[in-house]
Amino acid sequence: MRIQSFHIDQYNAIAIKVHENNYRITKELLAQKSIDADAVVEKLRQFQIAIPSWALGAGGTRFGRFSTGGEPGNLEQKLDDIGLLHALTRSAGAISLHIPWDIPRDAQAIKQQASELDIVFDAMNSNTFQDQKDQALSYKFGSLSHINADVRKQAVEHNIEVISYGQALGSKSITVWLADGSSFPGQLNFRRALDNTLRSLQEIYAQLPADWQLFIEYKPYEPYFYSTVIQDWGTSFLLANELGNKAYTLVDLGHHLHNTNIEQIVSTLMYRGKLGGFHFNDSKYGDDDLTVGSIKPYQLYLIFNELVYGLENNTAQNPSPAWMIDASHNLKDPLEDLIQSLEAIRLAYAQALIVDRQGLWDAQLNNDVSVGQEILQDAFRTDVRPLLQEARLRSGGVIEPIKAYRYLNIRQQLIKERGSVTVATGL
Repeated sequence: MRIQSFHIDQYNAIAIKVHENNYRITKELLAQKSIDADAVVEKLRQFQIAIPSWALGAGGTRFGRFSTGGEPGNLEQKLDDIGLLHALTRSAGAISLHIPWDIPRDAQAIKQQASELDIVFDAMNSNTFQDQKDQALSYKFGSLSHINADVRKQAVEHNIEVISYGQALGSKSITVWLADGSSFPGQLNFRRALDNTLRSLQEIYAQLPADWQLFIEYKPYEPYFYSTVIQDWGTSFLLANELGNKAYTLVDLGHHLHNTNIEQIVSTLMYRGKLGGFHFNDSKYGDDDLTVGSIKPYQLYLIFNELVYGLENNTAQNPSPAWMIDASHNLKDPLEDLIQSLEAIRLAYAQALIVDRQGLWDAQLNNDVSVGQEILQDAFRTDVRPLLQEARLRSGGVIEPIKAYRYLNIRQQLIKERGSVTVATGL
């Protein structure tokens, strides 16, 4: 199924009058604070977020998985689903592929399809946390960090292969996440495991095209529960520095221990020019991969507050970060969940854009703690949803994506086309 312009116009005709009134009120409110609403809308229009190819089907837990129906069964169908998201929201203009789940068998045809849908290829993702069918050597006890040089060589060659797929599609980056670690004291030597990982990453880095970037992800636990080789942002930062100026740290919001100050991590990485990108999600207990902004919307806003400040005061020439959603949809329609995540990310960005920067700076210089809090919370409590709606409207999207998704019966159409018992590749 593909959404046509008349579908967009048909729904917007229903919502336009209410929206125009809401936007006028919001614009007047912001003008009183010397904020140009149209300038914020333009920044929102330019803000694009990558959708991972693995997020388009129902996820699951070790206890079970429940199909949504109409799930994409191949890469072409996944692109079509992202095309639906992008047509509605005008903010999902990129896809991030996971190899070998979504190997492009005909790269030129895939590029053509993506171009027709106005989609580009974001970071490629390698997989050395699973053993694949007919794989020669197992990753049970690690991959890039493995004690066996042949296993490390196999993992390195896989990452290089992923880069080649990305080159064929026009991607410019690769994300490396390692499950490597240990569940028991004495299982591995920490220093040797880290040294093996660095040497393996150096081999991958040596094969990066000149205009590519390598993102190093980190995670404190799972699937191992005593240690992980790249357990925190500091280890990722250390490795990125060792590799060179094309290597960066990638921050996954779910890959932190309870109450970690993620916004301070973001600030520090940008200060040193080493923030590569984000995997957006939310969590209550661990790496829950819940809908972005569903649990901790204020933390998400504070993260974007640091991002906006960092990009406006980019003394270390940190490149524009790669933005991607990384979530698991166990209960909701995956496309509705992604729409909600897109909205939450852009909402936090818009809130951060309207912070009174000068007032906040003055409060900090005067140690005026109360005023600093008031300024941050004033922006957070401002209803900026009309700005997001106006950005979508000006870009050719729908004013209210979830309502339009249901109005157009999109899931029902997908089930009709693909069947009610389907499983997306990689899940």
